[in-house]
Amino acid sequence: MPVAPVSGNDSGNAVPFLVSAGIVYEIIAAACSSPQTTEINADTRSETLMKWVHIGLVQSAAFVGIAVMIDRRHALAILAGGGLAAGIMYGSYIHAKAAGLGSNAPGTEGQDGTPWSLPKAS
Repeated sequence: MPVAPVSGNDSGNAVPFLVSAGIVYEIIAAACSSPQTTEINADTRSETLMKWVHIGLVQSAAFVGIAVMIDRRHALAILAGGGLAAGIMYGSYIHAKAAGLGSNAPGTEGQDGTPWSLPKAS
């Protein structure tokens, strides 16, 4: 069943849509976490970190899906780019979790015996 175009001229709108959405996600992600953080703190936070990776993948799929609906002419490229990036990032986080859980190196959180989610008493 055909979907009505989002705008009168649907060609070329997916790129600016993805770029603007992508930069917001990239900046927030860079400020919050990374596969390195997952590896370093896997012992204390792997489940929480992976929960947010899964939430991010769902959000990414929504944005890529909307871009495909806006710009069907470039759907293959949009899906290929989004799918490749999702696969690479998911693989990076899975590897980081496994490497961190398999390591005896101390993490950066909870080293004083206080769970990472509780503020330190002053």
